[in-house]
Amino acid sequence: MYSFLSFLLIFSALLFFFLYIFYKGYKVISPSFLLEAPKGMVLGEEGGIFPAITGSLAFSLTALVLSGLPSLFTAIFMVFYAKEGRVKESLHFFIHLLSGVPSIVLGLFSYSFFVYQLKLGRSVLSGAIALAIMIFPFMEIRMEKIFEEVPKSYLQSSESLGCSKGYAIRRLVLPYTLPELLSTMLLAFCFALGATPPILFTGGVAFAKSPTSLLSPAMALPLHLYLLLVQGGSSLSRAYGTALVMLFLLLIGNGIASLLTAYCHRKWQK
Repeated sequence: MYSFLSFLLIFSALLFFFLYIFYKGYKVISPSFLLEAPKGMVLGEEGGIFPAITGSLAFSLTALVLSGLPSLFTAIFMVFYAKEGRVKESLHFFIHLLSGVPSIVLGLFSYSFFVYQLKLGRSVLSGAIALAIMIFPFMEIRMEKIFEEVPKSYLQSSESLGCSKGYAIRRLVLPYTLPELLSTMLLAFCFALGATPPILFTGGVAFAKSPTSLLSPAMALPLHLYLLLVQGGSSLSRAYGTALVMLFLLLIGNGIASLLTAYCHRKWQK
């Protein structure tokens, strides 16, 4: 009974949230809103959000590229090679510590070091590096869990046949865990897509055009939404439209991630 009431409460709250955003935002959704750049002296009064969409995709995809392989290699090392002891415990401690750093502090550090000290400027690359640092522990911790759930008999059988551990990881572990690893990367992409402070300090610029290189500045959906909310007034309707587009992109990403995870679980059961 209590479980059903808890489920009903959570489901009702989520449904109300999505329906409220949809009701407030669907009126401004149109081809011009999705495919045009913002126009006018005041941001959001005219035009659309196309540069913010392409900028968000550029920031998030670049961050995923920068953080994907380090997360994967770290997880493989921690599960299959690192021995129990102080070194492994220290690495776990620092990874979990990094996951708890507030994003606004991470944004401030990224601005001071990447934008100012390294002179990368406000660019897609600066923002993507900040986002890559943010999503690294998110992916690494989940990838560790994925590898820990691989049956030990797989590695034991391969070793009994004379195969090296590296060969078994490449030929057995990675192919079988690939859908769930891709699911983790998609969730990390969605996590980066909705982050505001790292972009606010490092690469986001109002009225910026769609990025043409990693060293050019860009607009992003979270930053666009933040600026519209700060302005208030007639910009609020377009803020809800921007939020609706963000939710739609996040729902697509999370839906694909859930399908990949379900596929992986069915495959393991076979």
